[in-house]
Order: sequence, then C-alpha cells, then structure tokens
Amino acid sequence: MRRLQELARSAWEQYRQARWRRRAQRKKPKNAVEALFSWVRSLLGAFIVVMILNGLAIASFVVPTGSMEGTVRAGDFLFVNRAVFGPSTPQIIPLLNIPLPYVRLPGLRQPQRGEIIVFIFPGYRDEVQPREFQYYLKRCVAVAGDTVEIRNKRLFVNGVEQPLPPQGIVTDLPPPPGDQYRTFPRGRGYTRDNYGPIRVPKRGDTIWLNLENLLEWDIFIRREGHTLSVRGGRILVDGRETTFYVVERDYCFGLGDNRDNSEDSRYWGFIPMENVVGKPMIVYWSWDPMIPLGSLVEKIVSIRWERIGALVR
Repeated sequence: MRRLQELARSAWEQYRQARWRRRAQRKKPKNAVEALFSWVRSLLGAFIVVMILNGLAIASFVVPTGSMEGTVRAGDFLFVNRAVFGPSTPQIIPLLNIPLPYVRLPGLRQPQRGEIIVFIFPGYRDEVQPREFQYYLKRCVAVAGDTVEIRNKRLFVNGVEQPLPPQGIVTDLPPPPGDQYRTFPRGRGYTRDNYGPIRVPKRGDTIWLNLENLLEWDIFIRREGHTLSVRGGRILVDGRETTFYVVERDYCFGLGDNRDNSEDSRYWGFIPMENVVGKPMIVYWSWDPMIPLGSLVEKIVSIRWERIGALVR
C-alpha cells in the first residue's frame, strides 16, 4: 500500500513539473495584436465546444409565451435533453438564428404521449416553409397513428378521454369569432374546443385524394417535398396523375397546457417526428420576459427564485 502511495505521489510530482515547464516555455504574445489573436482563438474554441454540446447532449431553451402556463412560464430558462430523441450537429448559428444544414443521429426512443417536447416549428397552416427558424415547446398528446378529438374542451385520444395535466388551464371562455376559419386543416370548420376526429399521419399511411379534400392535404404533401397540382380535373403529384398519396414520415400532435391560450397543432398542423429535438428537464433560471434588460433593477427584482430547480413534467 505504501509503495502505491509513493508511486502516486511521484507521478503527480512529475505531472506538475511537466505542466510548469510547458507554461514556462509557452510563447508570450509580443504585442497587443498577438494577444488579441490568442484571446479570439480561445473564445472561438470555447464557442465550438458549446455548439457541439448544445447539439449532442444538453441544450438551453427559453420559454417565449404563456401557451404552457401553469406547467412552465414565459421567461423560464430550461435545460433540454437532446440525446433522448436523437442528438444532431448544430442547427442554427446562435444569436443570428440562421439555420444550418445538420445531421441527425439515432435517438434512444421516440416521443411518447403526454411528454413535453421541444421541436423545430414546422410553419403556420398555409406555409410550406416557416418564415423563420424557431423552437417551440408543447405537450405531445398523440403520436403517429393515433386519432385525436376534442369535445367541449375535453381531449380524447383513440376514443379515450385524457386527463388535463396537473397544472393545465382550461377556462369557460368560448372560442374567439372566426376561430373555425383559422384551424387546421383548412375547410374542416373545427374550433379549438371542438376539434376532429383527425388521424395523426404515420409513415406508410395511404391518403385518398379527391377534389373535395385536396385543400386539406395540399400543404402537407408539399411539406414532404412534393408538388401538387390539378389539371383538367385530374390530381397530379410530382406531375403524375394519382388518386392517393403515401405518407413518408411519422408525426405527432402537440397542444399547449394553457388550452385556451395556445397556438398549437389545432392551428398549424402536425409536427414531424424528425423536428422533435429534445425533452425539457429542469428550470435553471426564470424572470419576467416583459421587462427589458435596460431596466436592470426591475429585471433583478422579477427573478422567480421559487422556479429555479423546478422539474418540468
């Protein structure tokens, strides 16, 4: 035992001496330009490491709206587990919010019913591509192959009523006027309180097309990378006449826990599973997002100490 301790001390001393020699031999900057270059290089290295970790393991997400109010609040800063659904290379340039081509690695599993998910916003109802890159936070209430229905504000999945999340919010207020014209898909006349039934598309599903339902599936098919047109009463997908379309991806359906104050799948449609980037775990910071940083004292006073460390379920 004593011999092992002596060997450990000797190895530690050799390591310290070697480290000291490296520091002594390190070339010091000759001038301010070299010093600045060295500082920028170190900063760039740290930035690259953070971007890699942000894509592969743990990411940070700021809750932008109150659509999940009760469960999480606008202004909550969350740590998000990216490894569980499949890590990826960086998807945006931080601060500039410019999308990057990225590679997605296999995940441990797919999102499950009832989980809160962070995902890349697929775009508003009538958009093939979103106007800007955004991360959203919703609760996955249904997965590919499920049937979703809302009856008088009560959620049903595959015909079984689903309980409201413990901190979820539902009011007695009716939908705003014209709500049936804003919901997804176009032409169905659904409202936020009475919606569906609608099947969440699953890879391999066959959608039968006709001139009556073409409006419902137009954007969906285009989002999967195909062209859709009508010529002489005939439906053409990628220029070929057809009466059906085979779904190429799996999807899920997301709702906000603040059901009457949430823009979610009821309004802009299904979420591709490949857009789901992570599962939020814990609140590490929280303050009022409406107070500008310029009002520093008010901003500090608005810190919600009771939220820090709260688990996200």
